[in-house]
Amino acid sequence: MRRAFPFTLALLLFSTIAQAVPVRASFGSAAVGAQRWSLKELDPGLPSDWTPFNFLVLELRASSPQRFYLTLHSGSLDQRRTMQPFAGVWIRAAIPLIYFRQPNRAGFDLASVGKIPRDSFWMSTAGVYGPLNNVTALTVSMQTPLGNPTLDIRSIRLAKEAPGSDVLDQKPVVDQFGQWIPADWPGKVISLQQLQREWKTEEASLRPGGFGYCRYGGYSNTRARATGYFRVEEADGRWWFIDPDGHHFFSTSATGMGAGGSDSRLAERASYYAAMPPIETNPSPTVRTRTGFYTWNLQRRHGPGWATRWIDLILRRLDDWGMNTVGNWSDSNLWDSHKKPYVVNLRGWGMETGFLGMPDVFSEEFPKAVDRAAADQCATRKNDPYLLGYFIANEPPWPGRESLVVDIILDRPPTATQREAKAFLAAGDTPERRRQFVYRCFDRYLEVINAALRRHDPNHLNLGLRFGSGLPPEEMLRASRSFDVYSMNVYSTSVSRDTLDKVYQVTHRPIIIGEFHFGVPGRGLAPGLVQVRDQAERGNAYRYYVEQAASHAALIGTSWFQWVDQPATGRMDGENYNIGLVDVTDRPYPELVKAMRATHGRLQAVHAGKEPPFDQKPRPQ
Repeated sequence: MRRAFPFTLALLLFSTIAQAVPVRASFGSAAVGAQRWSLKELDPGLPSDWTPFNFLVLELRASSPQRFYLTLHSGSLDQRRTMQPFAGVWIRAAIPLIYFRQPNRAGFDLASVGKIPRDSFWMSTAGVYGPLNNVTALTVSMQTPLGNPTLDIRSIRLAKEAPGSDVLDQKPVVDQFGQWIPADWPGKVISLQQLQREWKTEEASLRPGGFGYCRYGGYSNTRARATGYFRVEEADGRWWFIDPDGHHFFSTSATGMGAGGSDSRLAERASYYAAMPPIETNPSPTVRTRTGFYTWNLQRRHGPGWATRWIDLILRRLDDWGMNTVGNWSDSNLWDSHKKPYVVNLRGWGMETGFLGMPDVFSEEFPKAVDRAAADQCATRKNDPYLLGYFIANEPPWPGRESLVVDIILDRPPTATQREAKAFLAAGDTPERRRQFVYRCFDRYLEVINAALRRHDPNHLNLGLRFGSGLPPEEMLRASRSFDVYSMNVYSTSVSRDTLDKVYQVTHRPIIIGEFHFGVPGRGLAPGLVQVRDQAERGNAYRYYVEQAASHAALIGTSWFQWVDQPATGRMDGENYNIGLVDVTDRPYPELVKAMRATHGRLQAVHAGKEPPFDQKPRPQ
């Protein structure tokens, strides 16, 4: 990976006691380190003991949607958290101090545990925790800034009650197309007529690509044993998916393909929007509503019959771009089209009501609930040859938090898992024994779910857990031998070959990348988890990541996260990333699409070891 240098955010903070005027903090282009200010330098009126207070309240204006890091120094503790404010407007950010004092106990996967949303920003929750009874200084820093961003701060204060986080000026901040009003950029939509012209031009340009795919997306010039369903096989030292007709298959996809937006809390923040998208009535508790600006733009694009016509366009795009799989969390209407292989993320194991994603695995009800969930979700799919396989969960958050998981189990009302924990820890309650207990739970978790999946669908692949970035503990790797495929989400410039080698050495299973992406700060959107300098570099980054990964003998698929940019005002956890293959107005990013076509045309040869992978590393600055 390219080294990420810390940069100073040189700013001055004022409490409401002083009649402060806004001051500007500017980021340079050189690595100058982080800067630390004592409380006395910031405002002599701020107390050092923050114990009575629950919120640090800042009024600020960021010129760029890039994240910055706020560090509180209290005694010997340095507690750093990420902050992501809306850009180009004054906001009030009421920062909950509880997330500096103790870990977040809510959530069931890495995203829901690791960050919390507010109406004008989001912040991370992980790091060093402790009392804020001797706060002596603050540090603010940023990494790899683009475009000389600035930050204005006009007040700082402490509060016991939440004053609310809000946009303080320039409302509305989102236009009728879902675009961020305070920012301008080349190609920003100014009229429906402009959109209609661009949509028509794109549709006329779409052609099936010459990627050598058969009807299932496998390489038609290869031959292996056909079973009528997808499976995996090692051939000549290289792993492949094998499609139902017996062709080698390397999976490329994007997650979240569909007509539904993920705009969060629309009705609660109506003043943010120049116009409100139609609110779809939910037909049943099990059907996801399609509400948001992306949905509204699809309705504008396709008119009457839009609910099925968007499917035809996505499938035409996939044929043109060389993607052969409908990715995770996509609309089931795409699955039912039976024109592209697809994957399914299974649910219903009790994770959402469990202990940081660990269900009550020792209860008598757990295997019954799992069996019902597997039966319900597999019944209509078990004979579908287009189904690539199932993910059984997403980014379990308990690795590294094992002791906290046990705390939650012991603190909650009595459960079967609590009873097992108390019995196990009676022989010694140490951090290591707590780890051992959590992985006993994990073994039970996999045993029950994997058995139910085999029972209700013996035809399709178990694609595993979609582990978060980095290597999980050895216990989790060993347990993953029970999957047909090991899946992991890796947000980085490239996938470490050492990591791939280690995973394969322990699991002996082929590997897929369930999520990765690259973004650029702009359009009111943050750059996502991996930043590059511009849209052209997003294309180069895609080529480098996918081809370098595909050159590994065990790697058999990659999936971009996600199909469409996140909403400007954030999804459910506050993320508003520029990570789409298309923007909110349903226009593809041409530089990225061009790069995808080039890479997808080479993947068979790259994975077979017949051609070298693309070797131009992306530039973050």
